[in-house]
Order: sequence, then C-alpha cells, then structure tokens
Amino acid sequence: MHRYRITSRLLLCAIAAAATTARPLAQERPAPVVEFAAGWLSFPDDGVVREAMVGAAARWYVSPRLGIGPEISYISGRNHSHVIATGNLTWDILSPSPGGPRPVTPFLVAGAGLYRTREQFPVGPYTSGEGAFTAGGGVRARAGHRVTVGVDGRIGWELHLRINGLIGVRLGP
Repeated sequence: MHRYRITSRLLLCAIAAAATTARPLAQERPAPVVEFAAGWLSFPDDGVVREAMVGAAARWYVSPRLGIGPEISYISGRNHSHVIATGNLTWDILSPSPGGPRPVTPFLVAGAGLYRTREQFPVGPYTSGEGAFTAGGGVRARAGHRVTVGVDGRIGWELHLRINGLIGVRLGP
C-alpha cells in the first residue's frame, strides 16, 4: 500500500510540474541529452557506509522545461554491488533563454524503478531486488555549445544519500 502512495504522489508531482511548465506551442523543446555521472552514495548502517557510483542517463524533453528518461547507476562495495535503474522526471526550474539553454540551470529530479543487490558470501552469491526511488535537485552549467557540467544531490530508497558530478552532451542543435 505504501508503494502505491509513493507512485501516486510522484504522478501528481509530474502532472503539477507539467501544468506549471505550459508555454505557447511556438517555443521549442530542447534537444535530447545524454548524461554521465560519478560520485558517491552514503548508506546508514551500523555506521555510515560510503560507496562509489557511476551512471548514465538520457533525457527527452516533453516541454521546454520538463524531461523524462531512463537512468542506470552502478555502485561498487566491498563483497557486493548494486544496480539502480529508474525512469526519471526532470524539471528545469528556469525556462530556456530564447537563444537556447541558459548558462546555468537549476533543476529538480525524481525517479522510480528497481534496486538490485548482489552479495558474495563464502557459500556463493546472493541476489535480491526491490523497488527504488530517488528525489533531489542540482545545477547544470554550459561548458560549450552542446556540453554541460553539473552536480546533483538526492535521497533515495534503499535509504541513501547520493552526491555526484555530471557531464551532459546535447544530441541536437
């Protein structure tokens, strides 16, 4: 039941974000973007466990400020690893300028999907999976005509705090 409430709330947030991003049809949507990320996750356990992560995401804009797309992250730990695969909703807080992307764009992001863990024990490997979500925000800055760099921070389930750097490449004009 709890998972359905989270899904309902994410859907409601997506609808609200889409409504607030309504613009005249003459304004074009930004080109699709591919982003690569690297950073760390911090898990509360018997202490704080910190692990490195790498990932990639794609984003297609459905309006000038609202993008959707998949993300996959790989987290490497001692004797175990995690893979998080989510479908993300990204909302650029500021509208693009008339000439294209702004020099600096703050954004919010939320995603839901799957969290898979593989652990190595003396008797053999053990794999488990569960639902996952992440939510947070960050900022992207233009580093060239099609390239952006940025940072984002998120909280997610399985309970973790995530901070990572981003490099994005716009795939169109």
